[in-house]
Amino acid sequence: MTVAFISHPTCLEHDMGDWHPETPSRLYAIQDRLIASGLGPLLRHYEAPLVRRDQLLRVHEPAHLRRLEAAAPRQEGNVYWINGDTGIMYQTLPAALRAAGAAVLAVDLVLGGEAQAAFCSIRPPGHHAERNRAMGFCYYNNLAVATAHALEQYHLERVAIVDFDVHHGNGTEDIFSGDRRVLYCSSFQHPFYPYQGADSKAENVCNLPLPAGTDGRVYRAAVERAWLPRLDAFRPQLVLFSAGFDGHAEDPMSQFQLCEPDYAWITRQVKEIADRHAGGRILSCLEGGYDLSSLGRSVAVHIDELLGSH
Repeated sequence: MTVAFISHPTCLEHDMGDWHPETPSRLYAIQDRLIASGLGPLLRHYEAPLVRRDQLLRVHEPAHLRRLEAAAPRQEGNVYWINGDTGIMYQTLPAALRAAGAAVLAVDLVLGGEAQAAFCSIRPPGHHAERNRAMGFCYYNNLAVATAHALEQYHLERVAIVDFDVHHGNGTEDIFSGDRRVLYCSSFQHPFYPYQGADSKAENVCNLPLPAGTDGRVYRAAVERAWLPRLDAFRPQLVLFSAGFDGHAEDPMSQFQLCEPDYAWITRQVKEIADRHAGGRILSCLEGGYDLSSLGRSVAVHIDELLGSH
């Protein structure tokens, strides 16, 4: 299987400081692990383009884009803090434009037949970015931009999003809640940031709020019960992963107890659904994951499953 690996050097330049968990080192950790595992040469590498403004406007309000642009410092060294953990500096928006552009390119490669699957090694992440608000380290909702591109440009009728980040993707739900063309499945620790999602009512949203301490056995049983039948019945024409690895037992950001075999398992289960209904067309965008060692290992098993090299 041909798997595209999409990134850009500009994604390394957004830096909120050494104290901040969402650091450029995350992408280096992934790169190093792919080299060490021997997976790197098996991938087809692409540089992310800049996302177009009209592509952003499919999922974000014009006022949101204007606020971010007005807040961006005009010189290096200055930071404007949107809130306590989400800051904009000189290179933030250039990096965010490449991150969203990577997601759009992934759709084009997969739906255009150039790749069967794609992984976007990008930052800043996106799934907390709502239609009209940046938060949770996120500015533009990369996966939502990709989903809207698939729906509008390629006229798909059914797109599934699987979000296994340990934090609920409130932004993605905000953008697609009630859109019957999209099935959004999100698993997350609850109660936990962003303290949303447990009481969602939209028919196209399938949320799995799970308690602190959730391990692989409990997680897999919940996914088998709630997600897999819904995904199969939905018959998606394209599947997208919001791939956050901060539920790993070694990650300090949460109290989940997942490990690499659990990430391999969820990737494999969803890939089988994509194989049945979507011609195997699947793409993945990096979200969370802040312990560098477990992040690199988890992304490697995720990509290995996308390659189907077993």
